[in-house]
Amino acid sequence: MEYEKIILDNGLKVISCPMPHTRSVSVLFFVTAGSCYEHDGVAGISHFIEHMCFKGTRKRQSSYEISEAIEGVGGIMNGGTDREITSYWCKLASQHFEIAVDVIVDLLRNPLFRTEDVDKERQVIIEEINMSLDSPQQRVGMIFDELMWPGKAMGRDVAGSKETVGAITREQMLYILNNYYTPNNMLVSIAGNFETEGALELLRQATGDWRKGMAPEYRESKIEQAGPRTRIEHRETEQVNLVMGVEAPSIFHPDRFAVYLLNIILGVGMSCRLFTEIREKLGLAYDIHSYIENFRETGVFGIMAGIEPGNTGKAIKAILKQLAKARDGVSEAELNKAREMSMGGLLLSMEDSRKVAGWYGAQEVLTGKIMTIDDVKQAIENVTLEDIRRVAGELFKAEKLNLAIVGPVKDDGSVAKLMKL
Repeated sequence: MEYEKIILDNGLKVISCPMPHTRSVSVLFFVTAGSCYEHDGVAGISHFIEHMCFKGTRKRQSSYEISEAIEGVGGIMNGGTDREITSYWCKLASQHFEIAVDVIVDLLRNPLFRTEDVDKERQVIIEEINMSLDSPQQRVGMIFDELMWPGKAMGRDVAGSKETVGAITREQMLYILNNYYTPNNMLVSIAGNFETEGALELLRQATGDWRKGMAPEYRESKIEQAGPRTRIEHRETEQVNLVMGVEAPSIFHPDRFAVYLLNIILGVGMSCRLFTEIREKLGLAYDIHSYIENFRETGVFGIMAGIEPGNTGKAIKAILKQLAKARDGVSEAELNKAREMSMGGLLLSMEDSRKVAGWYGAQEVLTGKIMTIDDVKQAIENVTLEDIRRVAGELFKAEKLNLAIVGPVKDDGSVAKLMKL
């Protein structure tokens, strides 16, 4: 799929990916903002700002008017805050492309941040945090991140804590908005049925007088781990929720493709090793899967499962057995299937203009370069059986293990004793 990268005079990067066969267009603005750019005292401020941008602008005074502008022409829009990027996006019928640009630029350039809206949204976010704390599945993920990156911004919940959200001021948010929500810290990715030159002219008109700002400071996230770590939060739930994982390569590391395929073999789909062994053969879990995340300085290979309390120890041993087995290598058939699954999923996602805009835009924001589908296909084809065996051996070591548990499990040291490979 063809794409073009353009940088406007004000520093705004534009990724253009025409898809003339579609009837939609998607516009995604990526901002260099997120929890990894926050110090501890204002944890959650990026997420708070994202919420506030949807509360009203000089042109559209309320969240209703903002939503109606897009929904009134059959479109959808939303925003999201992550550790390393914050995004604002809209997808609608291609004939309404100008509306999408107008609304999102308005959100980013002209938000009102009224005091009464700040106070109201503060409580909304605190309730969002409460909801996460009440959910064992979400809570165990939060504990796992804290365990993986103790004392680091990477290990904090993106939403912050009730204490930090309660203390963030309007002035602190406006400082970030005025200094970092600027074109040199943004990228807009457009995919769908549109013309590049027309889109560029529209963006120049909408952002041409937008001044450049300062570059945000990234909070380093590398960790040193000398031995396995466990953390248990006792709750009288019907099920034990656990996350087990290790640090994995960063988004720049050449081994990330081998780890990606290893993840598919171990824990993606109903024919993967973990699902086949833990659920189908042993009956120890309803859901078990693995996942990977790659960031600028680090990454994670994690396994999530929900288990009957009495089977906790047995399940942990069975998971560790599969990790140990992976160090011995995988079969050619497993590797070929993983290649097909990875490329099949990618190709299917490329039928959606929003996924295409996200695919190209996120790569450019996070890495400064873009791999095409053909590039990724070649990188995946280059992964060998020896690569899989090698990365499994490097990842799955006892001293790198982390295990978080939420459920009716005693923190008496017995779980920690199981953490051996």
